[in-house]
Amino acid sequence: MEEAEAVCDGLEDALRAHGLTLPSLCVDAGPAHALASVAPPLVDLGWCDVETARALTAALAPGAASGAAR
Repeated sequence: MEEAEAVCDGLEDALRAHGLTLPSLCVDAGPAHALASVAPPLVDLGWCDVETARALTAALAPGAASGAAR
């Protein structure tokens, strides 16, 4: 669980560096039944609006990190 929370925090920081926020970003502890012991926690990216999805797409596009012209 701690690893998933650390990854989630790191992702939130990386997104923020690009001016992006995923309001529903969180750690999902997984099922609360017998399979919980074998199902690892998940990083839930949640929902976002169209504007955020476009910005995320642009940030992930090839060349975006290097500042190359699109």
